[in-house]
Amino acid sequence: MDRFGLNGLLSLVKMEQTDQTVFAIGQDINLLGLDLSTDSQILKKLPSPWAETSRSEVEPYFTLPESIRSENIIPLPEPCDSKIQSFSDETLFYIFYMKPRDTLQEYAARELVARNWRYHKDIQVWLTKDSNVEPVLISQDVEKGVYIFFDPHNWEKIKKEFVLHYSSVQA
Repeated sequence: MDRFGLNGLLSLVKMEQTDQTVFAIGQDINLLGLDLSTDSQILKKLPSPWAETSRSEVEPYFTLPESIRSENIIPLPEPCDSKIQSFSDETLFYIFYMKPRDTLQEYAARELVARNWRYHKDIQVWLTKDSNVEPVLISQDVEKGVYIFFDPHNWEKIKKEFVLHYSSVQA
């Protein structure tokens, strides 16, 4: 609290170069390297930061070149839609884990689901059924079988027996 009270004014009185002094007194605009001579263009474009202007005066006037107008540009197909199907599982896992909250993460997750990978919400890993072993249905929403898990920490696929609750899997 001292820097905002009387003790804070001490550095201002002594003219010490602190952030508070510069903020309170201001800074010499000539030290910023601006050319402020009478024929300078900056004075014509910035009469005062407090000058009352309408919105149309503030926004610059510009035109787009004819070559880049939207009606002249041919839209290209989304590159992810056409290429993501050719990626390996490991590449899709890399995209999923390294691009959080990105559109690419969603594309990778959709492709993994299309390849029968499922995301387990509780243990937060991807898993898929082993095609060589048929799972045994324990109850209506629980099955036991051999599953292949993708371990993102060791970056490998691990095969192990597991009891799967369907409510824990996000498709």
